[in-house]
Amino acid sequence: MKRRELFQWGALAGGALLLGSSGRAQTPTNRRWEASYAGTLGQKPQEPGLPGKHYTPVKTPNNRSLPFRIVDGVKVFHLVAEEVWHEFAPGLKAQCWGYNGDTPGPTIEAVEGDHIRIYVTNRLPAPTSVHWHGVFLPNGMDGVSGLTQPHILPGETFVYEWVVRQTGTYLYHSHHNTMVQEGMGLVGLMVFHPRRPAPEEQVQRDYALLLNEWRIDPGTYRPNPNEMTDFNILTINGKAFPATEPLLAEVGDRVRVRIGNLSAMSHHPIHLHGHAFKIVETDGGKLPSSAQWWETTVLVPVGSTRTIEFVATEPGDWAMHCHMTHHIMNQMGHDFPNMVGINPRGLDRQIGRLVPGYMTMGQDGGEGMAEHIAMGHMPIPENSIPMLSAEGPFSYMTMGGMATVVKVRERLEGDRDPGWYRHPEGTVARLATDEEIARDLE
Repeated sequence: MKRRELFQWGALAGGALLLGSSGRAQTPTNRRWEASYAGTLGQKPQEPGLPGKHYTPVKTPNNRSLPFRIVDGVKVFHLVAEEVWHEFAPGLKAQCWGYNGDTPGPTIEAVEGDHIRIYVTNRLPAPTSVHWHGVFLPNGMDGVSGLTQPHILPGETFVYEWVVRQTGTYLYHSHHNTMVQEGMGLVGLMVFHPRRPAPEEQVQRDYALLLNEWRIDPGTYRPNPNEMTDFNILTINGKAFPATEPLLAEVGDRVRVRIGNLSAMSHHPIHLHGHAFKIVETDGGKLPSSAQWWETTVLVPVGSTRTIEFVATEPGDWAMHCHMTHHIMNQMGHDFPNMVGINPRGLDRQIGRLVPGYMTMGQDGGEGMAEHIAMGHMPIPENSIPMLSAEGPFSYMTMGGMATVVKVRERLEGDRDPGWYRHPEGTVARLATDEEIARDLE
């Protein structure tokens, strides 16, 4: 080190010592960055929170909330892990593993301060456990098979119990042979409501969505949990579009959408058409107003939740979907050559002599094939569905998989689907006339 550098370093070190001593004088050594990273420590049990009194229940489209009983001031739930026949969309079903007859399992709702007790009965042919993902609780209730508890053997019932000391959106799933058991469908959502929500936390519509991905080959009836990359069924609350229930709102409603992701390998950028929203919460807790930001697409990583809120101001049928392009298709395949741009008509005629009705995916194949299948002109393999959805209000919708529709109307009749939007005259894109083109473009 040169002499000049030695003096420079010495001056810096001395300055740091001076700053350090003054800093100690200004900031007590026992100052803590945050009071706790594990919720309200020492939370005392409170009166069991009741729907309609202490909270407004969330709506889980295509699913439901788990019922409970109150026993001596404790809110008691019962989950049953079992084999289930699940329909992903009309024409596609599989024998999965789930909770209480379906996958995902029912949404578990509780209130901050609730003393909750959850019985888990194992009716599977294998051991299992349940992990309460993102939840603050005693270590022995965390549900990691072999680490924090014994396995729940087939036929056994275990009990989990804790006092809720946080609010927000969380997950639950098997934590025994996780790759297989989550891949077969042992997943669900948890929502913990604030006991005394602030006025700015009140919403008119509160939805909960769980994202997932599966590999189900046409003609088969079981998900393949060994898949690592080529998932061909992408779901919201266990359904692939167009089987997903729409999210409804009236103009002026403040809408909250809680999104959890328990896919095996994929993060999902969920995009909402027609509106911007604020990201208000993660599975780590509520974001202060100063930390919230505006988006039209929210990235939901694997094993995480994100909560968004927006005011429904624009009437219409607005798509809401994952923006990974292959995630808005159904049962697509990756093991065939790229035929885009090739005219396959001559090939189709020759193969058609051996396989009547054969159509190659190519220049006409993408939507053409989908439309022929949807209209019943072409057979499809057993236990499979078209890649690109179904008939819409104008024509065939080339969208499937991880998608739904947000239907905003001036007035709604409860939770009844209002059907397709009726556009005011002059507000729908249309075929341009030759006169218009000549006037404006030529």
